[in-house]
Amino acid sequence: MKYVFITGGVVSSLGKGITAASLGKLLRARGYRVSLQKLDLYYNVEPGFLSPLEHGEAFITEDGTAADLDLGHYERFVDTTLSGDASSTTGKIHHRLIERELSGEYRGSTIQAIPHVANEIKRCIREAAENAGAEIQLVEIGGTVGDMEAAVYLEAIRQMRWECPNPNDCCYVHVTLMPFIVAAGELKTKPTQNSVKVLRSTGIQPDVIVCRTEVPMTTEAKDKVALFCNVKAGNVIQNLDVDCLYEVPLMLEKEGLAKDVLAELGLENRPADLDAWKAMYRHYREVTHTLHIALVGKYVTVPDAYLSVSEALQHAGLAEDVHVAVTAVNSEEIVPETVEAILSKYSAIVVPGGYGDRGTDGMVVAAQYARENRVPFLAIGFGMQLTVVEAVRNLLNIPDANTTEVDPQTQHPVARIPEDRICRNDSRGATRMGGGGVLLREGMIRSVYGENTVHERHSNRYEIDQQYVLPLAQKGFRLVGTSAETGYPEAFELEGHPFYAAVIYHPEFQSRPNRPHPLFTAFIRAAKQGSER
Repeated sequence: MKYVFITGGVVSSLGKGITAASLGKLLRARGYRVSLQKLDLYYNVEPGFLSPLEHGEAFITEDGTAADLDLGHYERFVDTTLSGDASSTTGKIHHRLIERELSGEYRGSTIQAIPHVANEIKRCIREAAENAGAEIQLVEIGGTVGDMEAAVYLEAIRQMRWECPNPNDCCYVHVTLMPFIVAAGELKTKPTQNSVKVLRSTGIQPDVIVCRTEVPMTTEAKDKVALFCNVKAGNVIQNLDVDCLYEVPLMLEKEGLAKDVLAELGLENRPADLDAWKAMYRHYREVTHTLHIALVGKYVTVPDAYLSVSEALQHAGLAEDVHVAVTAVNSEEIVPETVEAILSKYSAIVVPGGYGDRGTDGMVVAAQYARENRVPFLAIGFGMQLTVVEAVRNLLNIPDANTTEVDPQTQHPVARIPEDRICRNDSRGATRMGGGGVLLREGMIRSVYGENTVHERHSNRYEIDQQYVLPLAQKGFRLVGTSAETGYPEAFELEGHPFYAAVIYHPEFQSRPNRPHPLFTAFIRAAKQGSER
């Protein structure tokens, strides 16, 4: 087993996740079995317990783990399916450690950061690699090397080099900031030097340094970094700012990132098959038409809160020869008096997932606007609940209908937690998480998939009350998808509308740049046709 550890320095948000995903893509293109893992420093047991306003979206894995959003980058770039093993936190590590202590595994020993926490981190890494059947395990360490919380993680990965059969079984890649001082007209290497100095103080010498920069690095700058950071000159890699994430693997391939990493690991630098990726990126550069889509949600202050939805829309846009410009629209600003002014400028509307009662009225109004004005519309997860609420209120004339997630006392509960989940003592236990089958009935959505049964990922506690299904169908709002396991409603569509679909599952998590999800593709196609009229 070979391990590549990706650390970051100087500042956060440098793109370690994109660097890891890109490297995974390049290694996979060379025929290596690659798996990826993200280790986060916070004490939350899993990212799913974090507010999207603090940490962006929680990416749902096939096995039902609410994971860090970087796993979405990993899956999209490498075109792989990861498990919950690929996402861990300090909280999860400590939880496992405490369980071992309570089971008597440590036989009364004093539990300490070293060796016990470090050993648990190493066990987490090795188990993930083994379970994935990988030849190369890429491990991204969250935060920056100067963080107090990072110390035990750095110690763990330092130990792994010397515990592996050969020293070249491990490679350390350090991502840093290379700032450009406009007034001086030059790049500054000192932040990178200082960051590497901190890393070396932990006993880790980076093998490859990736410098995030907004202007091209000169040979002089690369040589200076190599000299003062004690790495080979060829192992200093520039990572330029780009306007499209999917250019990054191609840029890093030209820089020789995969070649350098493989050399450090003692592995063959095989020819890379990147033809499909290059064709996809060329197509991106050639597309000229732009389609404007409104994403109506409550977490609009954080761009990454709806990351997978935005990416899925971009993938579908490429398939339909358009650039998709996604605008996050604050649902709290949408009321009947403002909806026309706010949403009329967009070719289509998406209401994504979420939870809680804030901003829900605006989402309901957006669903009504799209329905009445024949605007292509897609609702996902929580958005599906609210879309059905809108239909019950306005098509069935029950104005006080609601989901119990928003109004627990409503007399007309359109969606509620099923009886078989109410007894669960925690929110995760009461939530349907991960992959599951969906049975499709005749209709637009089934024709889009071209299959009677599909497999989708879920993250929902509340289910639509079946008593409303038949009355809504009589009004043209039809149930066209049910759970293969439970029979709960999964998908609705509106007859006679260019595109009006609401699904409880999350199709965005299975979309890929070269393989867009068919539901998003059909949605963008309808929006494109509408904009051309």
